[in-house]
Amino acid sequence: MPSLPIPVITIGLLTLSNIFMTFAWYGHLKHKSTALVTVILISWGIAFFEYCLMVPANRIGYGHFNGAELKTIQEVITLSVFAIFSVLYLKEPLTWNHIVGFTFIGLGAFFIFHKWT
Repeated sequence: MPSLPIPVITIGLLTLSNIFMTFAWYGHLKHKSTALVTVILISWGIAFFEYCLMVPANRIGYGHFNGAELKTIQEVITLSVFAIFSVLYLKEPLTWNHIVGFTFIGLGAFFIFHKWT
């Protein structure tokens, strides 16, 4: 059975991790009547699964990617997941200034990954 390439495994685990993270950090915003201590405990429970995916993603990816590249991948995935979450779950529009800001962050990722000679 062929194994998946390290970038595919790393990015896949980081994506799943960020889905859990986004719900842990922002999912409670639609439930403002729930007690804060309850929200914190639920968020910690969700974050446990985030860590169960994030730690192996970084462990597997490190060596193929350096630390700055891993962090950049994670941030780009985080913004992508959050943009989808914001529109679909929170029912908030993505406006032009969000798109411009995300584009600048994407440009920063280009500079992190570009191999300058």
